[in-house]
Amino acid sequence: MRGTVQHAAQLARETIPPMHPAGRPFVLGALAGALALRKLARPLGTLGFIGAAATAWFFREPKRVPPARDDVAVAPADGVVSLIEEAVPPPELGMDPQPRTRVSIFLSVFDVHVQRVPASGRVQRVAYRPGKFLSADLDKASEENERNSVLLRTTSGHELAVVQIAGLVARRIVCQVSEGDTVHVGQTYGLIRFGSRVDLYLPAGSTLSVRVGQRTIGGETTVAELPADHQESSKA
Repeated sequence: MRGTVQHAAQLARETIPPMHPAGRPFVLGALAGALALRKLARPLGTLGFIGAAATAWFFREPKRVPPARDDVAVAPADGVVSLIEEAVPPPELGMDPQPRTRVSIFLSVFDVHVQRVPASGRVQRVAYRPGKFLSADLDKASEENERNSVLLRTTSGHELAVVQIAGLVARRIVCQVSEGDTVHVGQTYGLIRFGSRVDLYLPAGSTLSVRVGQRTIGGETTVAELPADHQESSKA
């Protein structure tokens, strides 16, 4: 019997992803509300507990295994590639204002909402900018919505910019890295609460590996192969 319980516990740990720490206050609040509702009526309490479970699921942080390559950029988020275009990086990052390929990934409320580092390297700059809360699937959301931008210099010398963008429902951006931090591909670096978009700006000469409409798995899906030359590093 004891072995069966231990096996079940191990299976649960391997099957149910852990929860991001930022979700704990919300889950605890939902549980407190469920207990209060249960005192009023058992069915209401049941609905409350279901809501708490759904909240915990929203904040899940599953383990991911990135590609064993340092010449690629992986998806910074789970979601759907909603837009691929040439665009100027956020001015607050102080990058070269020349347009570069931008891959936008839209996250629905059903997607994993933690953001992943697209390539190993060092954080050069972190810049937050307040803004509007337009629907994240609109083209102008990249320019007008609240956002948090991170400039990363990869171990191979390339510049990558990844931008968390708040959406119509999302009203809180969490960023867990600071300037000077050494980061590793696939690690969690942030979170956007509840429905959002993440933009990835690639260096010139990158070869895309995704297309519009494709689903991505944060930390695992290869978005692009980075160019072999390191001209950007010589400009810095």
